[in-house]
Amino acid sequence: MKKKVIIDCDVGVDDALALILAFHSPELEVKAITGVNGNVPLDLVFINIQKVLSLIRPGQRPLIARGADRPLKGKPVYAHSFHGADGLGGAKIDRGEGGGWGQIFPGPAHELITGIARQHPGELTLMAIGPLTNIALGLQKDPEGMRKLKEVVIMGGAVRTKGNITPRAEFNIFVDPLAAQMVFEAGLPITLAPLDVTHQVFLNPQLLEERVRPINNSISRFVIDSLGYDLARHRFRQGREKFHLHDPLTVGVVINPALVEKEKIAIQVETQEGECWGKIIEISGDQKVEVCFKVDSPKFLELFLSRLED
Repeated sequence: MKKKVIIDCDVGVDDALALILAFHSPELEVKAITGVNGNVPLDLVFINIQKVLSLIRPGQRPLIARGADRPLKGKPVYAHSFHGADGLGGAKIDRGEGGGWGQIFPGPAHELITGIARQHPGELTLMAIGPLTNIALGLQKDPEGMRKLKEVVIMGGAVRTKGNITPRAEFNIFVDPLAAQMVFEAGLPITLAPLDVTHQVFLNPQLLEERVRPINNSISRFVIDSLGYDLARHRFRQGREKFHLHDPLTVGVVINPALVEKEKIAIQVETQEGECWGKIIEISGDQKVEVCFKVDSPKFLELFLSRLED
């Protein structure tokens, strides 16, 4: 049985790689993709969803929907310096002729999420790999529909490690801490993949040159271009020596939960403005989430790299 999934994303580079992994995995049936303000503004997120779908060309065209264009409180925060002005590192995608590769849903993302959850009660996994604004709106507007989800698997947070946008916070949670706190306290069955585990999986020059480049298809070329990999200098964009696979690992956890070791803990998010804004704090409490702390990195990387060949 394929797992039915929705992917809620803010399509930057690693979101694009996560979408490729999801659609190239026979274990999953991607019912829908929803966009949220995050790495880039919502309009660009929605364009990027369609660009990546035209690259993948899925056999079953998923529903796609626009979500929140700003956090519940405060101004949007973007990650152009990491993902490039277009969110895809400047990689070119030939969108071809004819219609799009997604079916546009006329309503907001949270209505699509709860609507599909109601159609498939207890069967649908929601993968949230961007800020959690759409998920929070679903809880506000239709909590009963959200409770029909089988599980929510989230990429976000830094639990026992440093953040990546501030010393204490990870980007997805930092962008909308209020939404994250609402989601964590809702009592949904949640698995969290924070920086603690996603920093253990990454592409390096050796993998790019020995495993990705020889594939030489449209997908592998997109991977190299979107990462800004310099074949002469053996470095990624901005001189980085590695590229962490944050969002693809979240997909990997859904494909094969045995890839990771988890602890069940209660957490809350710092929502007071200041230096700890967006920080995840371990607390004592009953509403616990499954937090991934360790991963079989070689096994996941083999899964990811093998799916680029499809």
